[in-house]
Amino acid sequence: MAEELNLHTLKPAQERKDRKRVGRGLGSGKGRYSGRGINGQKSRAGSKKMPAGFEGGQMPLDMRAPKLRGNTSADAMPIGPFRTYSQPINLRDLDRVFADGDTVNIEAMVEKGLLKNTKADVKVLGTGDLKKKLSVTAHSFSASAREKITAAGGSATALKEPKDPRKKKSKAKKPVADEPETEAAESDEPVAEAETETEAPAEEE
Repeated sequence: MAEELNLHTLKPAQERKDRKRVGRGLGSGKGRYSGRGINGQKSRAGSKKMPAGFEGGQMPLDMRAPKLRGNTSADAMPIGPFRTYSQPINLRDLDRVFADGDTVNIEAMVEKGLLKNTKADVKVLGTGDLKKKLSVTAHSFSASAREKITAAGGSATALKEPKDPRKKKSKAKKPVADEPETEAAESDEPVAEAETETEAPAEEE
């Protein structure tokens, strides 16, 4: 017969295990150093919160190792921390999802499930065949994608014009001061007057 259920007969479904009580004297089994050894960093509180790769304060291995040049520079785009990212979309996906004569833009790609959101730039690539006439608007196009879209009778409009690496920024030339020329002109005028004055009496004679 089952034991009558009362407050004094309640028991947990699983037996409880007492927590380890350290530092309660030598007779407790976890006294003196409480299982942490004698001294050192690992015997102190907070020693288990060291970051991964911490080597006691010396230079970590990832900082001692040599680095490749350029991948941490702002001038090294699109690699490094300043890298830019564009979401690739292939022509075969546009041909599969959109109908003939549709207008394809970033919002339409999100609605069709080709993109998750409009945060990243979209670049249309030429993988696959396009048999439909589409008016595609994206941030950039590959050369093959642009050719296939126009060959199918559609149009490709780029939101970002590609930069020509051959064009370099020309420094503005400083305007040349006109002061020396004006001084020379002023210095020439009295000479001309003097010549005319000397010539005039000779004519009168």
